Amino acid sequence: MTGKHLVQSLTLFLLLTSAVCLLAEDNCKGLPDHAALQSALSAATAAETSGLNNQMWATIVDRDGVVCAVAFSGVNRAAQWPGSRVISAQKANTANAFSLDFSSSSNGSGQSSGLALSTANLYSAVQPGGSLYGLQASNPVDTGVAYKGPSFFYGSSHDPMVGEKIGGVNVFGGGLGLYASGKKLVGGVGVSGDTSCADHNIAWRVRHLLKLDHLSGVGGVSGDSARPDNIVFDITPNPNGGTGVSAGGFGHPTCLNTSGYDTLPPVQP
Repeated sequence: MTGKHLVQSLTLFLLLTSAVCLLAEDNCKGLPDHAALQSALSAATAAETSGLNNQMWATIVDRDGVVCAVAFSGVNRAAQWPGSRVISAQKANTANAFSLDFSSSSNGSGQSSGLALSTANLYSAVQPGGSLYGLQASNPVDTGVAYKGPSFFYGSSHDPMVGEKIGGVNVFGGGLGLYASGKKLVGGVGVSGDTSCADHNIAWRVRHLLKLDHLSGVGGVSGDSARPDNIVFDITPNPNGGTGVSAGGFGHPTCLNTSGYDTLPPVQP
């Protein structure tokens, strides 16, 4: 490709990206933009030093699973695991896709107070014999969305995933539903780049900083009313070998340098 053709191709891509971003703004109205997400991610990553203390990726999706923003905390896109970009989007999609608010209740069915499930809550449930076994294979990532476009746009306000539905189901820590004022579920946030326990803690801090943690009183499986979708560590070794057994059915393995899950900020009313 000649230099002239390269410039033309990049110009066309930028025009198309701008059009996609305009559409995404309509879909994502009221949700944090790239700058807000990057600021919250950087602060949360600095505050949380458990796990490997790595730099991180984060993604926000709206209630329809459309990617609204993608950001990273490091000095450039190579400062954190490249593979975690798509994983963060997958986590955001999962938390949004399998959480509910009060609007789910009607005609005697549904959850009257909603049900918030973090990706950390899904680990044991999808193991063989678990109540949600097979869920992890139900909604594959759209690889055409995940890997399209020039890589130098990754993590910027022009990330090619923005405005697209990424799909995917992730079943370890790092994804949380986003609850706006009035306990209304408006989307999901996903964080990736470290151990799954550290991912969960950083995602929790990101959600809190973005003021989208209005889920006090929303149903959950953690047993902690102040943190209904918090990570649960109740897995004991299986005497028959294989995967350990979660007492409540929604447990998550501990991780290297696990800490702080029980001191994370309580959710807001």
